Amino acid sequence: MAVHDQDPYSTNYVDADPAETQEWSDSLDAVIDERGRERGREIMLNLLKRSKERHLGVPMIPLTDYVNTIAPEDEPEFPGDEQIERRYRAWIRWNAAMLVQRAQREGVGVGGHISSYASQATLYEVGLNHFFKGYDHPEGGDQVFFQGHASPGNYARAFLLGQLGAEDLDGFRQQQSAAPHGLPSYPHPRQLREFWQFPTVSMGLGPLNAIWQAQANKYLENRGIKDTSGSHVWAFLGDGEMDEVESRGQLQFAANQNLDNLTFVVNCNLQRLDGPVRGNGKIVQELESYFRGAGWNVIKLVWGREWDDLFARDESGALLNLMNVTPDGDFQTYKAENGGFVRENFFGRDPKALELVKDYTDEQIWGLKRGGHDYLKVYAAYKAAIEHKGQPTVILAQTIKGYGLGPHFEGRNATHQMKKLTLEDLKNFRDQMHVPITDAQLEENIYQAPYYHPGADDEAIQYMVERRRALGGYVPERRSKYTQIALPEAKTYDITKKGSGTQPVATTMAFVRLLKDLIRSKDFGARIVPIIPDEARTFGVDAFFPTSKIYNPNGQHYLSVDRELLLAYKESAQGVINHVGINEAGAVGSFTALGSSYSTHGEFTVPIYMFYSMFGFQRTADSIWAAADQLARGFFIGATAGRTTLAGEGLQHMDGHSHVIASTNPAVVAYDPAYGYEIGHIVRDGIERMYGGEHPNPDVMYYITMYNEPIVQPAEPEGLDVEGLLKGIYLLRGTSASGPRVQLLASGVAVPWALEAQEILEREWNVAADVWSVTSWTELRRDGLAADEHNWTNPEEEPLTPFVTKRLAESTGGPVLGVSDYTHTLPDLIRQFVPGDYATLGADDFGISDTRPAARRFYKIDSHSIVVRALQQLAVRGEIDRSVVAKAIEAYDLHNPKAGTSGTAGGDA
Repeated sequence: MAVHDQDPYSTNYVDADPAETQEWSDSLDAVIDERGRERGREIMLNLLKRSKERHLGVPMIPLTDYVNTIAPEDEPEFPGDEQIERRYRAWIRWNAAMLVQRAQREGVGVGGHISSYASQATLYEVGLNHFFKGYDHPEGGDQVFFQGHASPGNYARAFLLGQLGAEDLDGFRQQQSAAPHGLPSYPHPRQLREFWQFPTVSMGLGPLNAIWQAQANKYLENRGIKDTSGSHVWAFLGDGEMDEVESRGQLQFAANQNLDNLTFVVNCNLQRLDGPVRGNGKIVQELESYFRGAGWNVIKLVWGREWDDLFARDESGALLNLMNVTPDGDFQTYKAENGGFVRENFFGRDPKALELVKDYTDEQIWGLKRGGHDYLKVYAAYKAAIEHKGQPTVILAQTIKGYGLGPHFEGRNATHQMKKLTLEDLKNFRDQMHVPITDAQLEENIYQAPYYHPGADDEAIQYMVERRRALGGYVPERRSKYTQIALPEAKTYDITKKGSGTQPVATTMAFVRLLKDLIRSKDFGARIVPIIPDEARTFGVDAFFPTSKIYNPNGQHYLSVDRELLLAYKESAQGVINHVGINEAGAVGSFTALGSSYSTHGEFTVPIYMFYSMFGFQRTADSIWAAADQLARGFFIGATAGRTTLAGEGLQHMDGHSHVIASTNPAVVAYDPAYGYEIGHIVRDGIERMYGGEHPNPDVMYYITMYNEPIVQPAEPEGLDVEGLLKGIYLLRGTSASGPRVQLLASGVAVPWALEAQEILEREWNVAADVWSVTSWTELRRDGLAADEHNWTNPEEEPLTPFVTKRLAESTGGPVLGVSDYTHTLPDLIRQFVPGDYATLGADDFGISDTRPAARRFYKIDSHSIVVRALQQLAVRGEIDRSVVAKAIEAYDLHNPKAGTSGTAGGDA
């Protein structure tokens, strides 16, 4: 029988010789009975190893028993004073709960979360007292992704350390109404710039971004930009959060990159927002299997020290069996009941297990803690994690949601939404935390229950401060000073000003030529990081492969199939290009980490992420928003942009709305340039704003769309209106022709159609048209909105005029028509600021596969559609007869896509 005739995972696997198999089973039983379970385990592990060497196809079991990975005898000695740490941990827990409780006072009532921090206070405190390094540590700082809903705990700790005052805590979730003492609800660097480093409450993005932060650390080290070998990335995650696709989607990448500078701590309190994570299953076991299969080192932290004696005496394995078969729903219920209930419903299910606790009181049974609440166990897990090499580590820590808050909160399905403690809850919680606050203080007003701080001279506070001093300062903390490097010289941008002569060149290629010179620029060029999601050849970036090379920390240990070619695929540990594979989510994670390296490491890099524009903003808009929250800086390059320029392929690849999505992100400065020289000025402006150190708001990201349609790139015109180009609009080509007049506003690839329409209008209809290049509809809108708000909120001051209004007021008049390769929504952004009559054209339907001319005629955004729409506008104004419009429609066969002529061939995907 061949080895692979039967699936070894199948439940219907047929044993060819059951009698012989039983003899082997009996032999194993005999070894265990005589030599113990540990010896039996050793034999089985060696047999599994040998079966792999002999290629038997036996699956390696990805699961271990539902117990701690680290045995009690292997636990290191705890280096701190557990009693002192326990004392101020209780104060932090009290203050965190009171922060939320006081936020429910009359007239405020802004909500908050109490139970999340309660479940992971120990997980935080062990790290903050013994592991998490601050900026000033000799080895450099760690990067800690704190769980979003547990932010009250971070604020409460900062209160004891003196970072925040009581007035700040009372400003929780009241950023404006309690300013300057308002605190954001969750970790948010943009809203609390000197405190938070990483925004984490958009579920799933924290784990993904933590992986790419660890990768960025290795990248900076391998590139020689910063020694990050002592920095460690920690991510605190929820077991429910691990259901997000982003939470698990990059696990194999972390293992492939050997990110041993990364530790996930998954708070397995067995509950998500509404109820159990896996009521009928076991989330710890599921995650162990998943992470181990992805190549991670797994440390299970399930039970506290009180269980050690029980496991040691469990010679029959009865207790171990109960652990393995009890579902999470039952474990949750046990901690919502009492010791007697646990005795009867857990231990009582097996007489041998019940015998183990016959001398235990109900109180002792109730005191059997979960592993994530045990200081010694947590310390052992963290120490093992940072000492493990070659793999990322995940710690699966079992806890109780609402731990210590009393029977109304602990383990309850509704505990995530519960934010008010009754007077009874307050008194019980105070007693459990040993906080010296009187009944009278609580009874006076339960929503003004006081915070507790013993004073800066208290022994525990002094200990706490010293621990942070030894570890290099506050965590969390955010700094923004970084090493200054000279910007590229002006001549670096000259290549974009020359045009392409007679050679048709797409704007994507014009940008790539500029990028090549930027990378060559002295000092600054070494900070540029191209990020490519497996489309380098489409964008022309494959020309960088042989020289800049693709970053791979493991180097290249294979013989490349194209090694003899000029543009051979080359990988290197010192490679520049971050080639992330078909992985837009990972690319934005890389962008975010590298784009904020100026803050995390004091050394800036310039991430330039090139992508199919459709799969950039649409697919990863939430991640880009998180990048904005993290104050990342860099360039997004939306290549193969527009709804009609991707000849033939079309469909989902056709982007008609990325600029509309980009307009919703306040940190995104979006441009839709038509020509290479426009790109040069925009890129230079972006570099000077983000990295020059002089702009009042450098914390932005530039989004620039590029097209793959080859056109002759014009040289930069004499007397170019650079101010207008950067603000969003400039007059590209006026006319001295007589007759009725129109103003044509176009962006990106639509500019050539508008220029063609200008010629047709004059030649065939005696209409004079001015053509304006709109480089940014979004920036024009923002400028207009700012002027509008200033005017209506400052009625006695001189009114401001929006830039687009001012520029068009200087024109020769007539109706205004806006057009782009995007939906109507984009040119409609400036409607309220356009003086006079304004109409727009747009590609509002789904994408299609066709030629460029046919697609543009189908959407009615081509040159002849512009002509007809302009004529219609003039007819409405009575400047020409309506019959002229009908005549034009017939002459151009406007409704026939096959009649379209706007566009070139080539540049296909």
